[in-house]
Amino acid sequence: MEKEQNSKTEENINIRTKSTKEAEDNKKENKEELKEKEVELSPEDKVKKLEEKLTRTLAEMENQRRRFEKEKNEAFEYGGFSFARESLNLIDNFDRAKQSLENDEKLKGSDTLKKTLEHLDIVKKDLISVFKKNNIEEIVAVNKKLDPNLHQAMMEVEDNNKEPGTIVQEIQKGFKMKDRLLRPSLVTVSKKTEKNEEKSEEKAKK
Repeated sequence: MEKEQNSKTEENINIRTKSTKEAEDNKKENKEELKEKEVELSPEDKVKKLEEKLTRTLAEMENQRRRFEKEKNEAFEYGGFSFARESLNLIDNFDRAKQSLENDEKLKGSDTLKKTLEHLDIVKKDLISVFKKNNIEEIVAVNKKLDPNLHQAMMEVEDNNKEPGTIVQEIQKGFKMKDRLLRPSLVTVSKKTEKNEEKSEEKAKK
């Protein structure tokens, strides 16, 4: 009995060994077949493959060159963008200083106030002139239609003499650098009175 069992186990081991050997042989044959297929490529096919690889490489290089060129141009055109935006505080401070002096009861009507305001205006004009030379310009707001790309409405006032959405007051001046917005103009816009709106609605219903 023991001899029969031993012989059976040996047969099973032999069968497994054969199957693993066959599997390994099949893998080797498949690899060899693939190598043969690669070898079987004609010179024309190889040339085509190389041309495709070269075309893809050249396309990638061209895309990289364009990206680099775009980044370089933007750095040249808008390199001082952050500095320009921070510099706008200087104009705001000039306006605040001027307003503070004008509201000072002790200085009102004095020659000192007049001369001081004149000097502040001169310095402010020089500063704006420097801005313009560097393509930084004020945004025109008053009497213009509200443009969300340039203006930011802070409040509305009733005004039947102007079209709704017309800017009637500038709270803070906006600026742009070439075609980019440095900061929007903070503005007050007009709207129709409620009575006129109700009448227009009643007319529309009739």
